[in-house]
Amino acid sequence: MSVGMGQRLAAALAASGATLAVRGALDEDPPGGSRRWTRMNHRGEPVSLLSGPAAAVGLLAGGVIGASSARGAVATGLATTAGATFGLIDDLAEDQDRRAKGLRGHLGALRSGRLTTGALKVLGIGAGALAAAAVATPLRSADGSRRSALGWTADVAASGALIAASANLVNLLDLRPGRALKAVALAAAPMAVAGGAGAGTAAAVVGVASAGLEADLAERDMLGDGGANALGAMLGAAVVLDAPRRVRLALLAGAVGLTVASERVSFTQVIARTPVLRELDAWGRRPAAPAGDESRPA
Repeated sequence: MSVGMGQRLAAALAASGATLAVRGALDEDPPGGSRRWTRMNHRGEPVSLLSGPAAAVGLLAGGVIGASSARGAVATGLATTAGATFGLIDDLAEDQDRRAKGLRGHLGALRSGRLTTGALKVLGIGAGALAAAAVATPLRSADGSRRSALGWTADVAASGALIAASANLVNLLDLRPGRALKAVALAAAPMAVAGGAGAGTAAAVVGVASAGLEADLAERDMLGDGGANALGAMLGAAVVLDAPRRVRLALLAGAVGLTVASERVSFTQVIARTPVLRELDAWGRRPAAPAGDESRPA
């Protein structure tokens, strides 16, 4: 089921407006005080994590308006809520003294009997992604015949993995001002223009990205895990709603490959060595700080 241009525009505007409104309200009265939401960025300067919950609210508002069906609205809501909730837990409750880095670090801690907030995030977002995929995946084929249980389950597993991998991948990009927001906007824009079943959801992603970009580039805000995981989860859900199986599987392979590569390769260094990516990444940002540690927990 396609989504009309008017609905897509409404989704983008609602997402953008809700993001800005909630961000302003949170600035007036930050839950737990502003210090709770302040972190140091790559320059060692304070930035706020409040854009994360603001982005999540914007995504949910735009996702409802842009949904092509009730099933689509529930699926994107589940994916986004899981990304935002478990991402915020990791943002606010992570043990800084026993900090595990990367997906491998969190899973290693889990194998040794220690549940980190990062591992909880992996499990929580994974469960939410599978639930979203189960809602989004129809039980019947296009001709109306009932699908086999095995085929439906395989599709749900692949789609759930894509949503979860997308959430993690966007979080991995949130290392420099504006990088994650530019990436999700560029990925979502073609879907939003195309008008397929996920177009309204993709338009909501574009709306949130446009609303948060100025403050992110100015280094007043950063998405944090809550905002980045929510954006990635909704982007993944839009693909699940829109793309045929072979495209979803190809994108899943790409997302998993990049995630595995991130354990050994710095995305920032790769971008710095690639002229087109370097120029796009630096657009709108203050001059780069001296090179340092690029690592960030998953």
